[in-house]
Amino acid sequence: MAKARNILFIMFDQLRWDYLSCYGHPHLHTPNIDRLASMGVRFDRAYIQAPICGASRMSTYTGRYVNSHGAGWNNVPLRVGEPTLGDHLRKAGMSCWLVGKTHMAADVEGMERLGLKRGTTIGERVAECGFDVYERDDGMRPEGPDGFYDEGGAVAYNAYLRSRGYGGDNPWHDHANSAIDADGNVLSGWFLNNSNKPANIAEEDSETPYMTRRGMEFIERQGDAPWCMHLSLIKPHWPYIVPEPYASMFGPQDFLPVVRTQEEFDAAHPVFKAMMTGPVARTFCRDEVRNAVLPAYMGLIKQIDDQMGVLFDWLERTGRMQDTMIVLTSDHGDFLGDHWLGEKQFFHDTSTKVPLIIYDPSPEADATRGTVSDALVEQIDLAPTFLAVAGGAPVDHVLEGHSLLPILHGTATEMPREVAICEYDYSGTPLRARLGVSVEDARCFMAASKAWKLIHFEGGFRPMLFDLVNDPRELVDLGDSPEHADIIAMMYDHLHAWFRRCDQRITKSREDLEAMGGRIGRRGVTIGVYSEAEADPELVVRYVGRKARPWQDIAARKPIA
Repeated sequence: MAKARNILFIMFDQLRWDYLSCYGHPHLHTPNIDRLASMGVRFDRAYIQAPICGASRMSTYTGRYVNSHGAGWNNVPLRVGEPTLGDHLRKAGMSCWLVGKTHMAADVEGMERLGLKRGTTIGERVAECGFDVYERDDGMRPEGPDGFYDEGGAVAYNAYLRSRGYGGDNPWHDHANSAIDADGNVLSGWFLNNSNKPANIAEEDSETPYMTRRGMEFIERQGDAPWCMHLSLIKPHWPYIVPEPYASMFGPQDFLPVVRTQEEFDAAHPVFKAMMTGPVARTFCRDEVRNAVLPAYMGLIKQIDDQMGVLFDWLERTGRMQDTMIVLTSDHGDFLGDHWLGEKQFFHDTSTKVPLIIYDPSPEADATRGTVSDALVEQIDLAPTFLAVAGGAPVDHVLEGHSLLPILHGTATEMPREVAICEYDYSGTPLRARLGVSVEDARCFMAASKAWKLIHFEGGFRPMLFDLVNDPRELVDLGDSPEHADIIAMMYDHLHAWFRRCDQRITKSREDLEAMGGRIGRRGVTIGVYSEAEADPELVVRYVGRKARPWQDIAARKPIA
C-alpha cells in the first residue's frame, strides 16, 4: 500500500455510535462501514466538543474547544481570524474542499471591518470556514411565515430535483422529505406521524445518494496534487423520513430498548428535569413517536451504509483506496427518547460519544488494521491528525487536540489527556427562560474520564456525576452523593485545569516563547544592570566607549571642534 496523500473526511449528522453493527447494534447491519473498521481503527471513546450541530462542527474544523473559538450555537458566526483546517492544510500544500454541510455562519461584521469581500478567494474561504466549496448544502430548506431558515439551503439540490422532473417551489420538502397520500396530498416529514411513510422520491434521487455522487465527482476531477475533501452528509438528521426500500426495512422488533427509568425522571437534576419536560422531549417519550421515527432513522442509516459501499467500491476500482486516508464520524448523536429526551442537547454518551473509524493506507498502519482503540479521543484531534498526514509542522499553540497517527501506527495506545471536554451554551434557547437564569449563566460543561463523568452548571446548580464503570447507561446521578465528594473534587480539578489552559495565545508558538527569553537583551534592552562592570560585555557593546557633545554646545550651536 502507498502512503496516505489524500484525506476523505466523511461526517454524518446526528448518527448515534450504537446504531452501527460494528459498534454492537444487533439488528441494524452496516457491513460497508464495518468493512472500513476492519481495514482501520475503530475508536470506542470519541467525544464531540458540543452537543449541537454548529458548535460541534466549528470545534472539529478549527481543532479548538468552543470556549476558545466562541461559536457556541447554530448560526453563531465563527469570528474572523479564527484559524481553520483549510488554513493549516493549504499551508502544508494540501487543498481542502467541502462537499455537503458545515453549518458555518460567516462573521459578516468582522469581514466588513477588515475589508474582506465575498467573491474573492480569501473572502470566500473566511465565509466558508476555511473550505474551498465544491458544493455546500446544509441539508435544510424549511420555510415558515418569516421565510426560509436558510436561504442557501438545498439550492443546488433543488435544481437537481427539478432537472429530474420533481415539481413545486421546494422539492426538497415536497419530495425528498415528505410522503404523499392516495390523492397526492403532501404529508410533511416535519410531522413525526409521517416518518414511517416512504418519502415521495426515487431512492437514487434522495439526499444521501445525491451528495455521495457529488463527492465522487469531486474526487474524479482531482489530479496529482494532494487534497482533503469533507464529504458531509445531512442524514440521519431530521426530518426523519426515507424512501423505499428503506422505509419498510425495520420495525419495533429491531429497536434498541429505550434507556430510561422512572427513578431517573423523579430524581432529575433541575436543569436535566427542565430538559425532560420540554416539548421535544415530551414528544419523543411517547411510544407512538418512537414507533414512527425509529424505522425511518434506521432506514436512513442503512441507506448511508449502502452508499458507503458504493463509494468504497468505487475508490477501490479507481485506485484511490491506495493513497487516501478515510475518516468516518458524526457531529453528535440523537437521544430518541433515551433519558426522557429528544434531540441531542445534553451530555449522555447517547449524544456526546460518536462513531469514529479511520482507515490509513500507509504501511505504518498495517499493525493496527481491524483493531479497536479505547483511547480517550476528541473531535478536535482530527485537525492535527490531518495536518500530520499533509506533512505540516505542528501548531500546538493553535490546535488544542493531538494527532491520532501514533495510535493509528501502533506507537501509542493512549492520548495525552485524562478527560474529554464537552460544552453546552443554552443562552439562546427557551430552556434558559424556563430555568430563569441569566444569559451569562446559561452554560454547562462536561468532563469525562474513562471511569467518571462530571457535569458542571453555571448559575448555582449542583453538579451531576455518573459512574461510567458501574452505570454505563448513565441512569444514576451521584452529583449530590456525600460518598462521592472526593470523586467530584477530583473531576473538578480536571475541569479547572482545562479552564486554566492558554487557549487564546495563538500568535506565538511554544518554541517562539522559549526563544524570546534572551532576545530582548540582544536587542539592547538592559534592565536591572547597576554598572557597566556587572553587564555582559557582548550585550552592551553598543553602550560603552561612546562619546557625545554636551547638549549646551548643541543648544548654543557651537561648531564642532
